[in-house]
Amino acid sequence: MKTVFTFIFLSLISVLAFSQWTSFPSGTTNQLNSVYFTNADTGYVVGNNGTILITINAGTNWIVDSSGVTNNLFSVYYPDADTGYAVGNGGIIIKTINAGIIWTVDTSGILNRLNSVFFHNGSAGYAVGSSGTIIITIDGGTTWTLISTGISNSLFSVYFPNATMGYVVGSSGTFLRTLNGGTTWTAFPTGTTYDLHSVYFTDNNTGYVVGTNGTILKTLNAGTTWTAESSGTTNTLESVYFPDANTGYAVGISGTILKTNDGGTTWNSQSSGTTNSLTSVYFTDANTGYTVGLGGTILKTTNGGGSSTGLTDLSSKCKILNIYPNPSSTQVTIETSELSPQSHLTIMNLNGQELIARQISKPKTQISVTDLTSGVYFVRMTDDRTVAVGKIIKQ
Repeated sequence: MKTVFTFIFLSLISVLAFSQWTSFPSGTTNQLNSVYFTNADTGYVVGNNGTILITINAGTNWIVDSSGVTNNLFSVYYPDADTGYAVGNGGIIIKTINAGIIWTVDTSGILNRLNSVFFHNGSAGYAVGSSGTIIITIDGGTTWTLISTGISNSLFSVYFPNATMGYVVGSSGTFLRTLNGGTTWTAFPTGTTYDLHSVYFTDNNTGYVVGTNGTILKTLNAGTTWTAESSGTTNTLESVYFPDANTGYAVGISGTILKTNDGGTTWNSQSSGTTNSLTSVYFTDANTGYTVGLGGTILKTTNGGGSSTGLTDLSSKCKILNIYPNPSSTQVTIETSELSPQSHLTIMNLNGQELIARQISKPKTQISVTDLTSGVYFVRMTDDRTVAVGKIIKQ
């Protein structure tokens, strides 16, 4: 029995060392479609059936907010800390001016599904959707104007790196560019007929697009020409985000997470710890990121997702925690000197289910185990440099 347990424990250390995305309870099983943070602590998630979630403690806890609608919501964007917009089915646009406390419906003037919303500032905003729909506002959502695009393909994502230059992608390889703040749009060939689901630009000229069949495209000239990058997967990619010019992430179906450290030249797979499809990814800094998806999935990383699944030497950084008294029936102290002051602690059962999750700031942390049933539990503490693990025996 001891030999079997040791094998399981060492196997868990290996998994923990390379799976650096942590699952957090969202309080819903609805599909989550978009995530956005206004600062390091405050974030918003929207999803099906009018779902809106809010966190004010960097994703540790999520509050189910009332959107006032039952439409599926596909995109959320905040041009400032108080003002936010979400869009979805039936041309729905909802707006808050008090950081999500109250949401009101804006009149979009259309019934087409809206897939993506983006604001360049507090006044100028854009939403795109089915049947080539592009609508713009210049008064903070009070009125929206339908723009003629001359295409009927569904549009899935919109991004503006500055006030005049904007980019939109959609089905069948569609890419559109505006140079006048959205008044007129020009189509450019992308070299693919795959659906393109997400677009992100790191500057006015350098941009990335992801889509079906593992498609990743890159441009260095504002979308005039595109180069296909090797993603290493045929899984559909739903969202792309770059926290800096060289570091980027793409997420997609079956829990796919890809990362590049060299501006898209190479992409490596990361272990997400889930098979649920992921729909949106967002980073608040170079290391801290969030991704959401099916079944109410919310994942967070505080170290850039850790190492890729190509097994680098992270195991040498995996330390064993000092836990005492152990066994215990009431409370344990978990001690480590290896982690930074701001670290994340999780306690899991033998099936890998997270039972306790919290941020810690002291080298010694007391945890009550009174509510745990008798048995063996695994402990993990992580920061941006190190993983530390241990086991608790609850009497």
